[in-house]
Amino acid sequence: MKITFVLPGIGKKKGDGYIKTWKMEPLTIATLKALTPGDVETEFYDDRLELINYDTSTDLVAITAETYTAARAYIIAGEFRKRGIKVVIGGYHASLMPQEVLEHADSVITGNAEAVWNKVISDFKNGILQKTYKGCPQFLSYLPDRSIYAGKKYLPLTLVETGRGCPFNCEFCSISSFYKSHYTERQVDDIVKEIEGSKNRYFFLVDDNIVAQPEYAQSLFTAITPLKIKWTSQGTLTMGRDPKLLKLMKKSGCDTILIGFESLDEKNLNQMKKDWSFKLGERDELINRIHDEGISIYATFVFGFDNDNEASFDRALEFSQKHNFFFTAFNHLLPFPGTQLYLRLKEEGRLTSDKWWLEPGYHYGDIPYMPKNMTPERLSELCATARREFFKYPSIIKRGIKLFSRNKDPLLSLIFWTQNINLKHEVDGKLRIPVGSGLDEMPK
Repeated sequence: MKITFVLPGIGKKKGDGYIKTWKMEPLTIATLKALTPGDVETEFYDDRLELINYDTSTDLVAITAETYTAARAYIIAGEFRKRGIKVVIGGYHASLMPQEVLEHADSVITGNAEAVWNKVISDFKNGILQKTYKGCPQFLSYLPDRSIYAGKKYLPLTLVETGRGCPFNCEFCSISSFYKSHYTERQVDDIVKEIEGSKNRYFFLVDDNIVAQPEYAQSLFTAITPLKIKWTSQGTLTMGRDPKLLKLMKKSGCDTILIGFESLDEKNLNQMKKDWSFKLGERDELINRIHDEGISIYATFVFGFDNDNEASFDRALEFSQKHNFFFTAFNHLLPFPGTQLYLRLKEEGRLTSDKWWLEPGYHYGDIPYMPKNMTPERLSELCATARREFFKYPSIIKRGIKLFSRNKDPLLSLIFWTQNINLKHEVDGKLRIPVGSGLDEMPK
């Protein structure tokens, strides 16, 4: 038996290469490879890097789909099914929209696939492939098999999963919907083994909120400290209230951390159910505590909530430049299916398309709903303008100098300069990418 794994791309403009900063290793594929029995042959096509051979000799195709890649996933699935090959689709989008996925696949996996992957394979071998398989968030004890990446060039950053989900319940967050506001940690021993087996020095610890369980986080940071690695992850500003946790983070190799500020407006935070972040204390003080430990911040903001206006962008930009953040993302609000936000906007009649991710002509950066205080086009434009301002060379130079005063690690400085310049060039490169299109030409 042979299984072909496929990772769909978002899309690209005609004649352009795929966005550089979107080329991280696909951890899901290495996980499935590790869980596949040894008597099953495997191959892997990464749609971002290479053309897919639809005429490959294979028995089963496994595709992982996110909402932004759903349209492309269905195109790929259709090509294989036309050739009589069964297709199974999993991933976040499959879990949130299983009935839609079943219109394009022979089988769908909801939830995390580890606990059911071997049953999928066994059922297929026996000719009884089921329409649906329901996974669970619990971790199995395994190490991803990255041999499946052979010959493919990804960013020099190893992804290691440490936890799943988040205890908070933000209205717009698909992760909260997927995991029902629950956090599940991975066994620390397995994390250590996986890191020890990597040749890379820099790691992204894949976790929706690495400080969600402070006691677990402290045990994790203590365990990886002797490994002398450098790492980044995602967390909440709550870490700024815990000096011991911050010191352990830094000692264990944390150089940068992504924090979702989302908005500086209390009414917006109330609407998105993130009002708890306003009760933490003075934001500036908590940010300074994190910076004082030598940890840089990748800040993210989301615009398009009902109290946002044009001044909201100026305020977030000024705030970001004041604190000299490593990166800042100025994102527009997006109603992902299955989220509380999607349901609210649908009830209010503000969605411009119930399935915007499949809408012909939908482009990356398009706003598929009606904001309160500006047009969809103006919201998209203001997000892009804020990005351009933040990634101007004077801003990069100023932030680079400040970074060096916090942390003199030359590797971190190299990452800062190369990635800030990449992001500067990608501001307009990402805009108007045709979602689901442009990927059947030779990659650059």
